[in-house]
Amino acid sequence: MEKIKIITDSTCDLNREIIEKYDIEVLPLVVNFGEKSYLDGVDIEIHEFLRRIKEKDIFPNTAQINPHRFYQCYKKYLEEGYRIVSIHISSKMSGTYQSACIAKEMLETDDIVVIDSLNVTSGLGLLVIKAAQLKKQKCNIYQIEEKIKETLPHVKNAYAFASLDHLVKGGRLSKTAGMIGNFLGIKLILAVVDGEMAVVDKVRGTKKAIRIILKKLEENTLNNDETSILLHIDNEDIRIQIRNELIKRKSDFIECEVGCVVGTHSGPNACGIAYIEDYN
Repeated sequence: MEKIKIITDSTCDLNREIIEKYDIEVLPLVVNFGEKSYLDGVDIEIHEFLRRIKEKDIFPNTAQINPHRFYQCYKKYLEEGYRIVSIHISSKMSGTYQSACIAKEMLETDDIVVIDSLNVTSGLGLLVIKAAQLKKQKCNIYQIEEKIKETLPHVKNAYAFASLDHLVKGGRLSKTAGMIGNFLGIKLILAVVDGEMAVVDKVRGTKKAIRIILKKLEENTLNNDETSILLHIDNEDIRIQIRNELIKRKSDFIECEVGCVVGTHSGPNACGIAYIEDYN
């Protein structure tokens, strides 16, 4: 049986248990605080990350994985006899996918498949889990690639951001809109649409945010045979209600925390869900 390694990046926001269960290689993106750089999820975790932003009043920026790091990682596994499926954050959000493609070209091999997830955070995480499950079913790298690309359009998600401050600091929202939104208690509902993060709804108050997310679960038939991901960071109100809904539906789901790269824009008190709709 051929050996296959599933490789992704830290924006998948998968928990340690899942990463170890499926033996996934996660390459971290870089988070920069002023002159200091940290590997996402390795040198710094989300709670420490958010604490530093609050206390030091320094807004970080993030950096993609460069081709050299991919080259080193790919070369290591190829020399160990692996074939590789490498799935990464949307090419519309980061240059990480392009770096992976460059590394593959440098190695001049057909033993690597690089996939643009057109997703981020839990949406990417779902595709990585599916690839790992297909590997366990003894699919080869091209069969995995075909199935992942078939699944891509059916990944659905909705995330509620409690505060607009990080979106403003990151340049994703104007200061005026941020001030008005925070004053009125506006919650943004975001989702990944065509490979980019987009605002799909604006509501006042947490209760309405919960209703919108649950409504989206109703609109798109959730495939209970696929794993769903409940993503959160310090938001018990939304987390508990979505969790109860998934339990009621007898859905297979896992809970994961937002990582530092995604946390740069979400800030604290964010919560949402990613799932694969039933499309067969």
